[in-house]
Amino acid sequence: MVGPGVWPIFEAFRKGGQSLPMSILVNEHSRILVQGFTGTEGTFHAGQMLEYGTDVVGGVTPGKGGTEHLGKPVFNDVRSAVEATGANVSIIFVPPAFAGDAIMEAADAGIPLIVCITEGIPTSDMVKAAAMVRRRNARLIGPNCPGIITPQQAKVGIMPGFVFKPGKIGIVSKSGTLTYEAADQIVKAGLGISTAIGIGGDPVIGTSTREALELFINDPETAGVVMIGEIGGGMEAEAARWLRDAGNPKPVVGFIAGQTAPPGRRMGHAGAIVGGKDDTAEAKMRIMSECGIHVVASPANIGQTMAGLVKN
Repeated sequence: MVGPGVWPIFEAFRKGGQSLPMSILVNEHSRILVQGFTGTEGTFHAGQMLEYGTDVVGGVTPGKGGTEHLGKPVFNDVRSAVEATGANVSIIFVPPAFAGDAIMEAADAGIPLIVCITEGIPTSDMVKAAAMVRRRNARLIGPNCPGIITPQQAKVGIMPGFVFKPGKIGIVSKSGTLTYEAADQIVKAGLGISTAIGIGGDPVIGTSTREALELFINDPETAGVVMIGEIGGGMEAEAARWLRDAGNPKPVVGFIAGQTAPPGRRMGHAGAIVGGKDDTAEAKMRIMSECGIHVVASPANIGQTMAGLVKN
């Protein structure tokens, strides 16, 4: 059964208390369960997370329950894994055809934070999965994302951990690669990272840019936020308008990828396709600037710009 001290963490997530010291969503108290644990991707990245120091408490692979993998117990289903280990975060490395069901299984088992790395999940599956996550009052990060990292506390994803050093700047990004680039610049500017969240670039994702931004704005240990978006959809404009209405309490540096993309052309992510005049990089950058975000034209300027806004 779930051990002492775990339920308060569950309740913190459920009541919206994600702002923990020096981090949001994950920290040294996070107990990670890996779905798809014994597969190639699950094995590699779980090993990397363990090497980083993340508290991976076990994994799920149907049919392999009762065995061990990477020195951790393997379970047939999420519910039995939660009962045995007290896991409060799940990371999913399940093939696309089964990933939607894996998300719903985690939510049904009471996991409050679910991170789905899988790319190419059918949209119809994600619509059902996202709806169930909401009904269970859980939070989903992804899919098609690099995950979450709170430096020197927990890496729940596939990002290169050595890039991230602890500090006071949050990162929310649709792009995995640009997340790493922004983190490297912020660290070199002497500021460091509180938490970095890769929200994913699919048409249906669990946590929007605005929702992630709001978590950082409400975190007392985060002094500023880097917000990286891309063409397609309206999440960046929604986030910018929310920040404006909140009174711009912390500096936000923004960048939009895909500035040279022609209308109708998909660029990388499934959700990165310009469907109208407000989906273009130019329109998003204009809206963000009007709402008080410090927009940079090149990702090379992210660190320098933030350093000029936040005192060391």
